[in-house]
Amino acid sequence: MHPTLGPNGPAVSRLGLGCMSMAGTYGPADPQEAAATVLEALDSGVTMFDTGDFYGDGANEELLGRTLAPHRDRAVLATKTGVRRTTEGLVPAGSPHALRRACEASLRRLRTDHLDLYYLARIDPAVPVEESVGALADLVAEGKVGHIGLSEVSAATLRRAHAIHPISAVQTEYSLWERHVEADILPTIRSLGAVLVAYSPLGRGLLTGAVRTTTRYEPGDFRATAPRYNGDDLKANLAIVDAITHLAAAKNATPAQIALAWLLARGSDVIPIPGSSRRPHLRDNLAALDLHLTDTDLGDIGAAVPAVGAQGARYGDHGIGLIDD
Repeated sequence: MHPTLGPNGPAVSRLGLGCMSMAGTYGPADPQEAAATVLEALDSGVTMFDTGDFYGDGANEELLGRTLAPHRDRAVLATKTGVRRTTEGLVPAGSPHALRRACEASLRRLRTDHLDLYYLARIDPAVPVEESVGALADLVAEGKVGHIGLSEVSAATLRRAHAIHPISAVQTEYSLWERHVEADILPTIRSLGAVLVAYSPLGRGLLTGAVRTTTRYEPGDFRATAPRYNGDDLKANLAIVDAITHLAAAKNATPAQIALAWLLARGSDVIPIPGSSRRPHLRDNLAALDLHLTDTDLGDIGAAVPAVGAQGARYGDHGIGLIDD
C-alpha cells in the first residue's frame, strides 16, 4: 500500500530519496554518481525526491532538474524554502515576498512548472505562520504548488497553519534514536490526515555503523560541529549502534536496514527519506522494504534502544534556535 500526501495527494513510494548529501553536506559529492543514483532510484520504484533551495545554494535543485526533467511524470518533487544561507548560518526568510521569489527560482532550477510538495523549512519568528502559509496557499491556487508541507514544526504551530490551508506533510528528524515526534507531533499529524516525512532516518549515517570514534569528518561535513557526533556524546551513542548491529546480524541484515524497517513499521503514513548519493548505499536502503520485523523483533529493538534516544543535541546552538517548539 502506497501512502499519499494527505487525503487527496499523489501516491508516493514507501521510501523516498533524500538528496541533501548530494550537495556536499557530509563532504564532497560526485555529481555524476549522484545523478546516476537518482535515476537508479527512479527505476527501482522510488517516486519521491526531496531537496531544498538551500542545499548547495540551489545546486542540488539544478542537479535534480537536469536529471529528472525527461522523467517528470514519474517523479514527485518535494523542495523546501523559508531559510537563506549567510556567513552566520541559515536564517529564517518566511515573508510572503521571499517565499514567492524563492518558488519562482526553484521552478526554474527544477525545470518544471509546478512543485508537487513545497515545504516551509523553518518557521520565521518575525512572520506569523498564518502569513507564510497564506503565501504558499496563493501558490497552490496559481497551480505552481500542489501541496504544502512544514518542517521542524511544533504541534501547536501545525494546527495554526492547517487552519489556513491543509498541510499535507510534516518533515522532521525521526529515527530509532530521535523520537521527539512521538509525544505530540505525530499524533497531531495523524489527526489532520497528513503524513510524516522522516529525515535523517539513519542518524546522518551513524546508524549504519559507518561512524566510529576514529572517524575524521571531511571538510564541510555537518557532523563535525554537531554535538552527538563527537566526543563523549559519540561514545555513548555508539552503544546504540552496537545494539542495532547485533540485532541486524541475527536477521542477516545491515544496521541501516533494521533502522529503516523499524520506521516503516511505525505506519504507512511515516515515509523515511534516507539520503544516498551513491548507488550501493541506495541499494542497501531499498532492501529494507523486503525486511519483515516480527513483534518479537520490534520488542527486542525496543529493549535494546532507549526511547530517550541519542545523547547530545542534534544541532549546534544556532541550528537548535531555528526549530519551532
